[in-house]
Amino acid sequence: MSWKEAAEPVLTRMPSVTRPEGHVPFRRKLGWTAGVLVLYFFLTNVTLFGLQTQTTSGDFYGQFRSILAGSTGSLLQLGIGPIVTASIVLQLLGGANLLGLDTDDPRDQVLYQGLQKVLVLAMICLTGLPMVFASNYLPPSGEVAAALFGSSGALMPVRALIFAQIAVGAVLILFMDEVISKWGVGSGIGLFIIASVSQQLVAGLFATEALANVTGFFPAWVGIVTGGIDLEGSLLEALLFEPGNLLAMVTTLFIFAVVVYAESVRVEIPLSHARVKGARGRFPVKLIYASVLPMILVRALQANVQFLGQILYSQLGDVGMPDWLGVYSDGQPVGGLFYYLDPVQSREQWMWFIYAPAGDPLDIAVRVLIDLTVMVVGGAIFAIFWVETTGMGPESTAQQIQNSGMQIPGFRRNPQVIEKVMERYIPQVTVIGGALVGFLAVLANLLGTIGGVSGTGLLLTVSITYKLYEEIAEEQLMEMHPMMRTMFGGD
Repeated sequence: MSWKEAAEPVLTRMPSVTRPEGHVPFRRKLGWTAGVLVLYFFLTNVTLFGLQTQTTSGDFYGQFRSILAGSTGSLLQLGIGPIVTASIVLQLLGGANLLGLDTDDPRDQVLYQGLQKVLVLAMICLTGLPMVFASNYLPPSGEVAAALFGSSGALMPVRALIFAQIAVGAVLILFMDEVISKWGVGSGIGLFIIASVSQQLVAGLFATEALANVTGFFPAWVGIVTGGIDLEGSLLEALLFEPGNLLAMVTTLFIFAVVVYAESVRVEIPLSHARVKGARGRFPVKLIYASVLPMILVRALQANVQFLGQILYSQLGDVGMPDWLGVYSDGQPVGGLFYYLDPVQSREQWMWFIYAPAGDPLDIAVRVLIDLTVMVVGGAIFAIFWVETTGMGPESTAQQIQNSGMQIPGFRRNPQVIEKVMERYIPQVTVIGGALVGFLAVLANLLGTIGGVSGTGLLLTVSITYKLYEEIAEEQLMEMHPMMRTMFGGD
């Protein structure tokens, strides 16, 4: 008996969102998308019951929060972390062809979706349980323990209650993502990342001291021009860094421009219809062919490594943890292996010549080099996995072109011939695009961005927004011309 036959009774019974029967009107898709987005913002503002109100533990995910979405101390404490981690496991298993699942087979599609849900539940336990029970990032309230159980020392049941809440929040975000994928526009994961990063960008642009603990770019410049903010030290440093933040604004605009330009750079392979004379088209192979989404997998992998370090430190402490493995100060790695594997997230972490103390220049250089290598090489590798497992590789693309009745002019109408032509472009463009995105993500982190958004988060937001715009335009075109729906593969 194969593993599919053994697991089928369980995987096929996993709860799922029912697919729509037939075409979903564009307005209804927008309605579902807007409704889920409102629910997402609502859940990020629902504080965990039983959590200690006065806590300075900070966010467990730190700078990874912008790509893992959610909000610390809320029902969506885990964000999309379990979904992304489960996707990494499935990507690796699928890339190694260990699952034996054919995504074109409806039965295997159901098994794949069920397996993904099982892995997400496992990741909720693997990340949520240590976060609640093995660390102090979500401290339980003694007052709640006394009110519910009659003793302020009965903290274990309160911890269990906190874990149950974040588990429910993680399951909700899983089904919210599924609702968007089947009934809305785009993907839920992409929408949640846009929502999370947009909040930081808006705060970084317009926040005032009265509303937040930071001053946004425009209020800061109003204060500089009117004399309300005193410029201390060098004038150039004050304008470039704090409080002027010109470098962050230039970096943000530069990333926006580069991603939009890269999305428009493509190699167009001419196509013609085999039976309809004069019917021609083009297959675009974009520079960022695998999109920016594989970057989520790279950063999530780094986040899980740091998560492991935090758990080990919380259990072993300064005495039991070897220095070569990690040296921590205020909960952050300052030495050892976990320090070098921790990605550079801001200017303060590497500009030792401006911000003191930033650390030893040699250690900083090694850390930056490791981060750059991981992002460039990891971006290329995960981009290849993404292309091969999502049906975007040369073989799958050639079969899609063959099934659509199209062919490449001057070549025989044969999937093997089309595949050889695609192999000239897709693998090379995939590697170059993945490495480019990884380099841009590190560059944005090094120079800083508006609102303290991580470079990966900014790249994801721009790319996902651009693709969402293209999908909305495509949906509107199909609404105006229903016959176009068959050409785009719709119902």
